[in-house]
Amino acid sequence: MKYDSIIPAGEPWICEILGGQYLRIVDVEGNQAADTLFYNAHDYEDRYSAQDTIRSQANIYLTTGTRLMSSKGNVLLTIVADTCGRHDTLGGACSMESNMVRYAIEKRYMHACRQSFVKAALAWSHGLGGALEKRDITHNINFFMNVPVTPEGGLRFEDGLSGPGKYVEMRAEIDVLAVISNCPQLNNPCNAYNPTPIRVLIWDPTD
Repeated sequence: MKYDSIIPAGEPWICEILGGQYLRIVDVEGNQAADTLFYNAHDYEDRYSAQDTIRSQANIYLTTGTRLMSSKGNVLLTIVADTCGRHDTLGGACSMESNMVRYAIEKRYMHACRQSFVKAALAWSHGLGGALEKRDITHNINFFMNVPVTPEGGLRFEDGLSGPGKYVEMRAEIDVLAVISNCPQLNNPCNAYNPTPIRVLIWDPTD
């Protein structure tokens, strides 16, 4: 095993993954949302694209076999194993502003994934692609999060489908930069109103 780490609830994580390596994200206690961004490690303008991924797969949910497409048409990673069964790519990341608009004005002070992404970006300056900047933060994947689309085209945030020890595993098709915000959300059921840790593992294909 090349890398094995626990990300506490509400904390950011950032790491480069080389082409051919495997990344596994584990929902340690269940019902925890892991908001995730992916970039071409050599070109941060070439980043995960929800639109291109949905169009390529003809499916709004992510699971085994899904190719995660970039804004420049590259396959960043392929999901090779998934014990949860469905992951969201439409709901986006919580922010201080969205907490206020969705729930109540007094919720604005609460920590959110957007802040975690910014914190990770500001701390990253030594990667293959140089510095990651606040402007590079874009639409994300919500691993383990259940966001059904209604017949009218709306989104609902519902209890997760995941459970303790469930995981999603991906193979990097090129060198990628992965950024995770282990979601601190307390206002909707994506974390069962109780944010918990996630585990991240990386290994080489020969391991």
